[in-house]
Amino acid sequence: MNCLVLGGAGFIGRHLCKTLEAEGHQVLAFDLPPEDPKRNWPPIKNIHWIAGDFTRADSVKGLLDGVQVVYHLIGTTLPASSNQNMLYDLESNVAATLRLLDAIVARPKPPRLIFISSGGTVYGIPKEIPIREDHPTDPICAYGVGKLAIEKYLLVYNKLYSLDYCILRLSNVYGPNQPLNREQGVIPIFLHRAFHNLPLEIWGDGSVVRDYLYVEDLCEALISVKEYSGEERIFNIGSGQGYSLNDLIEIIGRILGYHVKCNYFPGRPYDVPQNVLNPARASRELNWGPQIRIDEGIERLLPWIRKL
Repeated sequence: MNCLVLGGAGFIGRHLCKTLEAEGHQVLAFDLPPEDPKRNWPPIKNIHWIAGDFTRADSVKGLLDGVQVVYHLIGTTLPASSNQNMLYDLESNVAATLRLLDAIVARPKPPRLIFISSGGTVYGIPKEIPIREDHPTDPICAYGVGKLAIEKYLLVYNKLYSLDYCILRLSNVYGPNQPLNREQGVIPIFLHRAFHNLPLEIWGDGSVVRDYLYVEDLCEALISVKEYSGEERIFNIGSGQGYSLNDLIEIIGRILGYHVKCNYFPGRPYDVPQNVLNPARASRELNWGPQIRIDEGIERLLPWIRKL
């Protein structure tokens, strides 16, 4: 199958490209050029890389020839930064995705679109735990509003142009090669600082609960959904289990074998107190479920952390 991965050089993108290639698919990866001209694209064999800017109108249009599945992983903002410039979040994510949808439905044989949404932000403050896909969607940050807007536009394009799509609402994905200089990826950041005996920075009292998913489990879901032929369009992809920040600190300390230092700061307004996804629909429809426990996932991260 010919697959286009938008955001192929990112954390999830490079893992997905590697998984698709190993499964025998033809993979075209699109992303911004490397920031350092002396560096190359991620070293993944048999991947054809294309550099471009997703926010430019013509960047993606010419990449769709012969493509059967498009994975849309690109996001230009984070939950923390999206509220600082909501107009930029709208223009660079929602408007840019609408141009992509126009290009897709203009094809003689439009490819299937798989959109990576955010299970951590589109629901807002949950009314029940774990959260099912039919839970109300009331995001409290612009990042979640943008993801939800794209979801709604996908439905519109399906009704108007028969666009074939699926949406994966992800929990907090972690794994090797996750950036340590962003306000996402708490597990690698915590593990890296703890390994180097640096204090962890905790916003709030450490009681914030999240659902964490190892990146290899996510890639299995992304592989499963590309050929799904059922009626469902939206899937929660998470572990179904919640861990507080204090739980993570305890697990990391146990794995490293020593006490982890922490500094606590006031909580942040965009942090939902608790978010745990119910993955039952994905289990039923995609025959998918998480296989890697959180302690096993953290132990798998250690060899990568040691090399940094």
